[in-house]
Amino acid sequence: MTIEARFHIEKAGFTQDVDLCLPARGITALFGPSGCGKTTLLRAIAGLERHAGGFLKVGDMTWQEGNRFIPPHRRPLGYVFQEASLFAHLTVRCNLEYGIKRVPKSARRISLQQTIELLGIGHLLDRKPGLLSGGERQRVAIARALAVSPRLLLMDEPLTGLDLASKQEILPYLESLHDELEIPVIYVSHVLEEITRMADYLVLLEAGRVVATGAIHEMLTRLDLPLAHDSDASAIFEATVAGNDKDYHLTYLDFAGGQFTVIRKELPVGSAVRLRVAARDVSLTLEHQSDTSILNIFPATVDEIIPEGKAHVTVRLMVGGISMLASVTLKSASVLDLHPGKSVYAQVKSVALLS
Repeated sequence: MTIEARFHIEKAGFTQDVDLCLPARGITALFGPSGCGKTTLLRAIAGLERHAGGFLKVGDMTWQEGNRFIPPHRRPLGYVFQEASLFAHLTVRCNLEYGIKRVPKSARRISLQQTIELLGIGHLLDRKPGLLSGGERQRVAIARALAVSPRLLLMDEPLTGLDLASKQEILPYLESLHDELEIPVIYVSHVLEEITRMADYLVLLEAGRVVATGAIHEMLTRLDLPLAHDSDASAIFEATVAGNDKDYHLTYLDFAGGQFTVIRKELPVGSAVRLRVAARDVSLTLEHQSDTSILNIFPATVDEIIPEGKAHVTVRLMVGGISMLASVTLKSASVLDLHPGKSVYAQVKSVALLS
């Protein structure tokens, strides 16, 4: 199933044209700089703004087409705003129960108890919003959006305004939505770290237009897109915990291109994890080095090279059929005679475990 959205939006000197077909599963991120139209598009999908000629179909449900327009309160969706927007005079429990009342029992696919457990808010039920931290309020807001058993969950920069500790607190709960629920999520953000940690699919927006769409792994490493040329350019990898080395306090993670070694994490064997490797943390050699402290070394093939200013190049590599980026000096690229199709070894100096 898919989510189809076509909108032409004009307001206050801003024009947006989108024609999207998104997967109705996992987390789709709307990403781009401030003012590019992320929230405008999200509000159009929610029905909070009506734009003539728009079209929206979620799975087999048409929410807008021609004269047909389902108002937002009749759309089976949940919406999480930047601010938690809870009823200050109600307890957490009453905030959650407020939205459930408009959902017929036959349409309730997520129980209130399941929502409470998923967001870890059982100990907060009798408190009022004024007694909650920023992270706790946002977790309650997400729980309230889920309590209505939505067919689609919309999230508009839910971590904006939270301090670092609150963000780190709430991110695991956002990841649990991905792992435990089958509700498609459209997630707005301008923070690349959030996107690389959670998203499955990416819509890159700029000045009201769609620059590109695709699986997050592909989009991050496409050299024709700006993400691969950012100072924090990176590639992500899905891996499985293969084992733990108690003697050296290490954990081994299998992926399609081999096995990563990281400082030991308390993760069960067989569990799925996501890794991020920054382009600046990858060096290249023509032969496998044995007299080195670097543990993660993989055979790779040069796929594409593009200049970055006068002194550097970005190299897109294929490692076991998965793309990886390396940032090296122009001189190094010349000395190694790098060109598409050349076999090299990628030495990964640092690996970030995202989940």
